[in-house]
Amino acid sequence: MRYGMAKPGVGVARRGARVRPFIVMDVLREAQELQAAGVDVVRMEVGQPVGPAPRKVLEAAAAAMRNDDLGYTEARGILPLRERIARYYAEQHGIDVPVERIFITTGSSAAFTLALTALFNTGDFVAVANPGYPAYLNILWALDVNTILLPAGEAEGWVPTEQGVAQALDDGARGVLLASPVNPTGAMIPAQRLEALVRLVLGRGRAFISDEIYHRLTYGEEAQTALAFSDDVVVINSFSKYYAMTGWRVGWMVVPEWLTRTVEVLAQNMFISAPAIAQHAALAAFDAEDELQERKARYAANRAFLLDALPGMGLGKVAPADGAFYLYVDVRGLSDDSVALARRLLHEAHVALTPGVDFDPLEGQGALRLSYCGSEADMERACERLARWLQAQPR
Repeated sequence: MRYGMAKPGVGVARRGARVRPFIVMDVLREAQELQAAGVDVVRMEVGQPVGPAPRKVLEAAAAAMRNDDLGYTEARGILPLRERIARYYAEQHGIDVPVERIFITTGSSAAFTLALTALFNTGDFVAVANPGYPAYLNILWALDVNTILLPAGEAEGWVPTEQGVAQALDDGARGVLLASPVNPTGAMIPAQRLEALVRLVLGRGRAFISDEIYHRLTYGEEAQTALAFSDDVVVINSFSKYYAMTGWRVGWMVVPEWLTRTVEVLAQNMFISAPAIAQHAALAAFDAEDELQERKARYAANRAFLLDALPGMGLGKVAPADGAFYLYVDVRGLSDDSVALARRLLHEAHVALTPGVDFDPLEGQGALRLSYCGSEADMERACERLARWLQAQPR
């Protein structure tokens, strides 16, 4: 029997056809192609900390390669790492989280897939803040789940309001997925509002999913976890951002006790386990606090530098930037096509930025996202190039 191309009439499934490109990854590809051709590009498109993982993480990975067979782990993840995450919640938030409710995942992406698969059925509606991380919508659509966009723009203070969430629930949302701090804006949901939203959603018998992958990356008040207000929320976190382990593909999720077996069975079948070496390495990330705080101080300095420099270029209208490592900049004075503008800036100014439409399908054509987790020199070069390019544009 021969196997080859699909038979006539067999095509892309409707679920797959609904998924939109993750534009930042297209920008990344173009930037890498330019660099391969010898062009010096300042990379501010992806949320990827510059440099290797912390030294202790690398040492732990090397030790694991020498001393461990690095085979499959249980689907929940290795027990020492889950115990350390439980300790993190006790130390950071004063919360007791049983290890049985903690799962190690292949990055936060796998955690979102597991949570959304476990909680929602085909045709359900889930409310997602807008602007927000584009993969939320795309994973939901790939699962044949519908979405309701929660207004979270300038008029709402860049985070969802209780009225907006209540309206989404009235409109049939079976769950709400929120982030704090937010990608792309850096806005943070105040603890009092987060508590009110958790109580509102759970009080209606709906699911609440909290994306907390930018926790520890705040520049004022610390971010609060939704676990402080209920055991019935799903919380997702990652070692990619604060812990600077993007390519290691390791994250975690905390789920209610009643959801643990469902998530475990799904994880067994979808992923088997997160990469063993990444799990052993991640255990050491909690002991790299000195190095991680140095990185965070660099992000804070870059943030301050850009917030000071951008207004002089006519780019002073920026979302709050309370946390994460992004600035979401209004560029409506320059263009109403953020994709075309980002492409011009990449090819003409050699600065890679992300179009706002990636995060906001309604108003994102008027915004760009700048990632400031690179070096201080990168921020300076980017501003010099942007200023020159902007000065050369016809008035």
